[in-house]
Amino acid sequence: MNFSAYSACDYNKSNEDGLSEPCSFSDNNSVNAVVGPYIHSIICILGLVGNSLVILTYALYKRTKSMTDVYLLNVAIADLLFVLALPFIVYNELYSWPMGQVACKLLRGSYSVNLYSGMLMLACISTDRYIAIVQARRSFRLRSLSNSRIICALIWIFALLVSVPTFHFYHWYQPSHNAVIWISNITEQEETTDPQYVCEWKFDDSNTASIVKVAVPSTQLAIGFFLPLLIMIFCYTAVIVTLQKSQSYKRHKAVRVVMVVVLVFIVCHLPYNLILMHDTIHLFDYSDCEKMDSLLTAMSVLQTVAYLHCCLNPVLYAFIGVNFRNHFRRIFRDLWCLGKRYIAPQPESFLHGGL
Repeated sequence: MNFSAYSACDYNKSNEDGLSEPCSFSDNNSVNAVVGPYIHSIICILGLVGNSLVILTYALYKRTKSMTDVYLLNVAIADLLFVLALPFIVYNELYSWPMGQVACKLLRGSYSVNLYSGMLMLACISTDRYIAIVQARRSFRLRSLSNSRIICALIWIFALLVSVPTFHFYHWYQPSHNAVIWISNITEQEETTDPQYVCEWKFDDSNTASIVKVAVPSTQLAIGFFLPLLIMIFCYTAVIVTLQKSQSYKRHKAVRVVMVVVLVFIVCHLPYNLILMHDTIHLFDYSDCEKMDSLLTAMSVLQTVAYLHCCLNPVLYAFIGVNFRNHFRRIFRDLWCLGKRYIAPQPESFLHGGL
């Protein structure tokens, strides 16, 4: 017997014959119909453009000269991979999954890897700012490019190891609840439809299902949110205290930037992670269809808010810097000049063979 990623509250509605049937989740389906195709498309476009510009800037114009540069580049890579996978994740949630087992595992596994790596890179950026400003005397010894590259490699490896359960337990299969059997006193009729395959959790026994369904979101909460949040709060609080002692206008401007970075992180991720924690704690509690529908709707909306952070990272961590904005303008200037070179008409002497 296989155990998929559905709780007991998915089947708590009875028909006239006393048989259980799945909850309809009409509110959540209505929200997903809007959020999936439209809002997520906007997130994908903005995230693709912003993070591609960051990567292009580092590749062509701005060399990675500091630890922060290395971390910013890796954050952009993680966010870019995330927005590239997001359309497939949305499609999988709305429709049948047509791409097979390998694509299913790669999609869900890469999503998990990018989640952990991106969040931990943000924690590294705050740590680097702490060392550079609060521990300025030690910064030259600690903040080297070689150290940053080693740290980034370790973070990617760690994110991959933490995501092993996701790679292992996500499967492409046809869920048994798609075949609904209605039994009457006279006849027995089975409603048959075309096979509908999903890319979801699948377990061989209930004990494994119970452990994984609690362990994976708990790990995501601990490592993918609360650990980076605590590091950011500690480091940026110390940074703000240090900068407040300075009377420089640039230092006070830097304080406002730090506060915006922390505030945006909390606003984007805290609501979703709190409701995820609530869902994990009450995962195996009985709940009626209406309450579960409201919970899933809230999770869909708040998850979308969390996804927005991948669009805001380029603005908060890259474009807000003066040097980076200059490189950004240079990209558009070069693209404009390149476009004019191909669009502008050729000189008359060239067209007439130089005559």
